[in-house]
Amino acid sequence: MECAVSLGDLLGRRERAIPRGPFQVAPLFAKRARGALLWDVDGREYLDFCGGIGVVNVGHNHPDVVAAIQDQAGELIHSCWHVAMYEPYLELAERLGELVPVPGPCKTVFFNSGAEATENAVKISRAATGRPAVVAFERGFHGRTLLAMTLTGKVHPYSAGFGPFAPEVYRLPWEPFYWPGERGDDEVELQCRGAIAHLFAYHVEPEAISCLLMEPVLGEGGFLPVHPVAARCLQRLCREHGIVFACDEVQTGFGRCGAMFASERYALEPDMVVMAKSLGGGLPLSAVTARAALMDAPQVGGIGGTYGGNPVACAAALAVLGVLERERLAERAEVIGQRIASLFERLSRDHDFLVRPRGLGAMRGIDVVDPGSGLPDPVRAAALLAEARARGLLLMTASGNTVRTLMPLVITDEQLARAMKILEEASIAVTAAAVAAAT
Repeated sequence: MECAVSLGDLLGRRERAIPRGPFQVAPLFAKRARGALLWDVDGREYLDFCGGIGVVNVGHNHPDVVAAIQDQAGELIHSCWHVAMYEPYLELAERLGELVPVPGPCKTVFFNSGAEATENAVKISRAATGRPAVVAFERGFHGRTLLAMTLTGKVHPYSAGFGPFAPEVYRLPWEPFYWPGERGDDEVELQCRGAIAHLFAYHVEPEAISCLLMEPVLGEGGFLPVHPVAARCLQRLCREHGIVFACDEVQTGFGRCGAMFASERYALEPDMVVMAKSLGGGLPLSAVTARAALMDAPQVGGIGGTYGGNPVACAAALAVLGVLERERLAERAEVIGQRIASLFERLSRDHDFLVRPRGLGAMRGIDVVDPGSGLPDPVRAAALLAEARARGLLLMTASGNTVRTLMPLVITDEQLARAMKILEEASIAVTAAAVAAAT
C-alpha cells in the first residue's frame, strides 16, 4: 500500500534540498490537475487562477495534448534537431509562420524557455542590423538569464546582487506608454514622442539600436496594457529608423488577450514575435518567429540548442494550436475578461484598497494599495491571496501588489462564477480584518 506523504514532510524536504531563491505562490504541493482545477497532496481542490503562470491556456492535462505527448513519446523523444531532423519541428514552424501578425514570409526557430527566446531574438536582430543596442521598458520582464535579466526592468528580486550586467541595453519609462489613467490620444502621442526624444538625445542614437522589445501587456510589471496610440507610435519609430520591432508575447500569446496574439488587438505588424509559456501546453518550449530576411541573418550554427524544439514538446504545441482553434479559446478569453472586468470594477467601488482595474481579454489586473497613502501594499495583497486560497482559489500577484488572472481559458461558467464569488468573499474578509485592526 502506498504511504501518504504529508505536506509538512514535503515542506521540510523542500527546506533541506532546495535553496530559498525559487519563490512559491503558496505553501502547497500539487498532486494532479485537470482543466481549471488543481488538487494538492492532501486531496484539496483549488480553482487555478495561476495556470502555471500563464502556461496552460488550454487547461491542465488537456486530453488532446496528453494524447499527442504519448503518441510522440512512443515514436521519438529526442534526436536533437541539429543531428536528425523531424517533422513536428517543421510543421510547428510552418503553423506559427502562418499565425503570427508579422507581414511577409516568416521563419521560426525553437528554444526551451522565454529567456532563451528573448536572448536569441536580440542575437538575430543584431546580426540582421549590424547594430549593438537594445531598447526595453521599465517594469518589463523578459527572463532571468544574463541578457534577459538585464532587459528586465525591475531590480528586486530579479537583478539585485547579480551584476555586472550585459551592455548596450537601454530603457524607456513605462508611464507614457502603459499607464492606465485617462488621457487623450494627442496627450499620449506627445508624451511618447517626448520619452523617445529623451532616449535618443541622452542615452543612445537610433542608428545604434538593433531592436525594441515590447510586451503588449506588461506581465510581471503589473498587467498594464500598452496604450493603442503608444503602440502605433513605437511601430512607426521602428520603421522610421530601421529598428527591429519585436513583440514579447510570452505571457500575452495563445488566446490569453482575446486573440491568438495580443499584437493583433492593436492591429500591429511586428517584425518579430517572441513566444513561450502556453505554446507547449506545459512542456518547455519557446519560439522566435520573424520575417525570413531577419531570421536568415545569423550564420549557420549561430542559433539553436540541444533541446530546442524537442519532438515531444513540438507535438504538444501542435495539439495546443488545434485546441485553441477548435474550442475558440481566444473568443472565450474575451468573455472571461468581460466578467472579470465587471467584478474588478465592482470590487474597486466597494473596497478602498482595490484600485485601477484594467486588462486585455482574460489578462486582468487590479492593484492592492494602502487606502491612506495610495501606495502599493504587498502585505495586504498577500492577505487577500491567503483568504482566497483558504476558500479554494489559487491567485498570484504581479509586481507584488497587482492581483492578476491567469486562469485556463477552458474554465467553465460554473467554475468562473465560483472563483469570482471566492474573490469577492476574500476581499470582504480583508476589509473586515482592517476595520477590526483599527478599532
